[in-house]
Amino acid sequence: MEYLDFELPIKELEEQLQKCQVIGEESEVDVTETCKQIEKKLIATKKEIYKNLTAWQRVQLSRHPNRPYTMDYIKALCGDTFLELHGDRNVKDDKAMVGGLGKIGDQSFMIIGQQKGYNTKTRQYRNFGMSNPEGYRKALRLMKSAEKFGIPVLSFIDTPGAYPGLEAEERGQGEAIARNILEMTRLQVPIIVVIIGEGASGGALGIGVGDRVLMLENTWYSVISPFFESCSSILWRSWEYKEQAAEALKLTATDMKKQKLVDGIIKEPLGGAHRDYKKMGETLKNVLLEEIAGLRKIKPEKLLLNRIEKFGKMGVFEE
Repeated sequence: MEYLDFELPIKELEEQLQKCQVIGEESEVDVTETCKQIEKKLIATKKEIYKNLTAWQRVQLSRHPNRPYTMDYIKALCGDTFLELHGDRNVKDDKAMVGGLGKIGDQSFMIIGQQKGYNTKTRQYRNFGMSNPEGYRKALRLMKSAEKFGIPVLSFIDTPGAYPGLEAEERGQGEAIARNILEMTRLQVPIIVVIIGEGASGGALGIGVGDRVLMLENTWYSVISPFFESCSSILWRSWEYKEQAAEALKLTATDMKKQKLVDGIIKEPLGGAHRDYKKMGETLKNVLLEEIAGLRKIKPEKLLLNRIEKFGKMGVFEE
């Protein structure tokens, strides 16, 4: 398990607990009471740290290398029922965007989402979760297939942004994202969107229009990344102001819910989704089945009107 800077007190206590347990196993000394005290202090420290996280610390948690990605959630939700589909029928198969048919409980879904890698080789293979135009066109092709057969769409967002390379721009990156936004507003099946990690810029919006937009507790959603050569570099000409940028952008799940830009927040296990894959998967499954049950009761015409009205209100203010 890797630890972030603000998690170091937790690391120390977990190491102490491990040593205490080893002593108890390898000697005749009764260390039960000592272990209990350390465990109690560990739980209290975790609660204290995770209930007072800053915006930047939540960004760090959303990028944790052990955090589950799209395919991890698909496996947890669908088991062996997921059938991955490939290609945009035009250029190629974008490995940063995955999609296919899967069953969650008794409900079939067309599932799409950005996929990151687990090590250097797979990160390059997945292009660090940054999709090319063909990725968005593949997602649209799958969504249109879902509409044809009356299957709801489930979208997982986890990207630092759409790929900004020259080739991507030449093949119409902006048009592909804009086309997806337009088509998703008028797709005649229920759409549930879940931000499971990073939700940055147009890369997220390209698969982010839905009847229900949900965020995991330690994720972020913003028009621009608060790090690298984005917000911090543009406004302060330096990467050193990433914490201030994260606070100013109001990008956490709580901020987004307060601004009525997302519909709900899904609670994560204490310490983040990477601390307990199984529990996170079960929580997400229950939420998704509850949401789809409600959306299934709404007629397609009303569903479209609600979706258009929902996104049409965003960014509009009255004085």
